[in-house]
Amino acid sequence: MAIRAREALPLEVVRNDRAARALLDPLRRELLEGLKEPGSAAILARRLGLPRQRLNYHLRELEKAGLVSLVEERKRGNCTERLVRATATSYLISPEALGALGATPEERRDRASASYLMAAAGRAIRSVGGLEKRARAEQKRLATLTLEVDVCFENAAARAAFAEGLANAVARLVSRHQHSGPGRTFRFLIAGYPAAPAARSEEP
Repeated sequence: MAIRAREALPLEVVRNDRAARALLDPLRRELLEGLKEPGSAAILARRLGLPRQRLNYHLRELEKAGLVSLVEERKRGNCTERLVRATATSYLISPEALGALGATPEERRDRASASYLMAAAGRAIRSVGGLEKRARAEQKRLATLTLEVDVCFENAAARAAFAEGLANAVARLVSRHQHSGPGRTFRFLIAGYPAAPAARSEEP
C-alpha cells in the first residue's frame, strides 16, 4: 500500500532532544544516509551486512524521532515490508534541543566575543527553524534574506574603520525604513569573523 509521504527537505532543523540523540548515534546516522531514497530494514541489512531485526528496531526509533517517514507498505508472504525515507537530506541541531544548556545571546554580555556571535547564530537557527516549520505546515514560503561576503583588511585599523562605517550605514538604513505602524518586523543579524583558510588542492 503506497503512502502519501511528504518530499524530503533539503535541510531540517532538529528541535527536540530525542531526534538530537538519534543523530548522535553513528549507526542511525548511517541509516539516514542510506535512506535518501526509500528503503526497508531488509534492504539496509543486505547493504550493511547487519541483522534485519536490529536495523528494524533502529528504524522504528528514527521514525518515532520524526527523522524518517513511511513511504510504502508491501506484503511479502505473511510479512509486511515497510519502506521508509529520511525526512531530509541534511540536518541541523538547534540549541533548544539542549534545553537549559542551549546558549542565548542574552546570557552573553560581550557583543565583541565569539561566544555572543555563536549564541546569536544559535538563536537564528532556532527562530528560523520554527518559522520555516510553521510556514511549511501552512504551505507558504518563508521570506528570508541571506548575504555573504568576504573582505580582506590590511590591518586592524582598517577592520575597525569598516566596522564603524557598517554600523553607521545600517543605522541610517534602519531609520529610513523603520515603520512604527502595523507591519511585520524582521530581525537582521550582522556578524564578522575570520574566514577559514581555503583548502589547498593536491598537486598532481
